[in-house]
Amino acid sequence: MTGATANACWNTVPELRGAHVALEPLRTEHVPALRQALGGGELSRLWYANVPAPEAVEHYVAAALDAQARGETLPFAVRDSRGEVVGCTRCYALDAGVPRLNIGYTWYHRRVQRTGVNTEAKLLLLRHAFEALGCIGVGFETSWFNHASRSAIARLGAKQDGVLRNHKRHADGTPRDTVVFSILDSEWPAVRRHLRSLLDSHS
Repeated sequence: MTGATANACWNTVPELRGAHVALEPLRTEHVPALRQALGGGELSRLWYANVPAPEAVEHYVAAALDAQARGETLPFAVRDSRGEVVGCTRCYALDAGVPRLNIGYTWYHRRVQRTGVNTEAKLLLLRHAFEALGCIGVGFETSWFNHASRSAIARLGAKQDGVLRNHKRHADGTPRDTVVFSILDSEWPAVRRHLRSLLDSHS
């Protein structure tokens, strides 16, 4: 892969498709559907989560696209097997020099939580990171208080690296202890097999 081709891969949001889910480049046109996916805003009321309120979705998407334009993130809208937009996710903390990235900023309509949607979305993102971008590591971060997210990340096969105390701030301004997980390239074959097994259980 030439330098120009590698740079294009790190700056282009791909379309990733599976049996349960499709990931497509986030666009302003997704705003109404994302607002609907948030329903009454129950997810945004989780003070430790980074989920926008329905009325803030337009700003949320604009900020993600601005970060993409700066080469900092690859944001996706997520569609389920019905073709409905049910949430979003992104790759961020992109570092082509290592190469490494993080996966996060993920939220879904309650209807598709605990289905195959997140499992396959993570499988597609990890496959892109390790097999298309050649990453040697992929990270995940979440608040200490987001126990559901911590369990979900561990369930993927990621290992906990540690806790960064007072690392960031929650949306309400309170200090956030960040729990850091990662998957290494040497672990990817086993994690891939594990995720495919989880998907089989949803079929």
